[in-house]
Amino acid sequence: MTPDASTQTLQVKDFALDSARFILERARESITARGLFRLALAGGETPAAVYAKLAEIIGDLPLQKVQITFGDERCVTPDHEHSNYRMANESLLSRVPLPAGNVFRMRGEIDPVEAALEYESKLAAVAARLGEARYVHDLILLGMGADGHTASLFPGSPALNEMTRNIIPATGPKPPPQRLTMTFLLLNAAREVCFLIADPSQKPVLQEVLAGNPIYPASLVRPSAGRLTWIMGTPA
Repeated sequence: MTPDASTQTLQVKDFALDSARFILERARESITARGLFRLALAGGETPAAVYAKLAEIIGDLPLQKVQITFGDERCVTPDHEHSNYRMANESLLSRVPLPAGNVFRMRGEIDPVEAALEYESKLAAVAARLGEARYVHDLILLGMGADGHTASLFPGSPALNEMTRNIIPATGPKPPPQRLTMTFLLLNAAREVCFLIADPSQKPVLQEVLAGNPIYPASLVRPSAGRLTWIMGTPA
């Protein structure tokens, strides 16, 4: 993947605040343009500070017009310490008056095959109402591991080759190993995907990803008709 006009890398000084402002700007743009902001949240440790800052500055954003999904989830209960939903709920969702029905949670506590089908059906129903072939996010937030994985799409995983499904069970190398994840089909249908990279030491991996090195799954995130943004923290 060669960087072009649809790919940008932003170096920021205040990672949490600048990232939160970026999300809020995209939210306002989407609501103005289409009356809805569909946002997929990333899991892991990095986004928590961003979500907390977003809750602080969200202001008068019409939250009834915001729809939340999750890029991936660990197969645990929603109150488990490793749950992506729990992290997002504690840092953002419980701090803002977002209608409960606007949050589409992956049910990691049930059978993974059933959970993946359930989530796929939920997104497909919304897409059908909006006349879309596939659910189109306005913004998908992602992280990236040192191995170049993103969401729960890990190097060498069969999930990398999924060409039909939008949501599938997957297995990761770290506990808890069983996951649910969006596939590249859904990720690349978004209007914009934004990677949040707080650690500047990941820059060499980013360079490999931008060069299209297929060893790194993040290199396969290429929105077919949208933008790709990388927000990078700077050294302290």
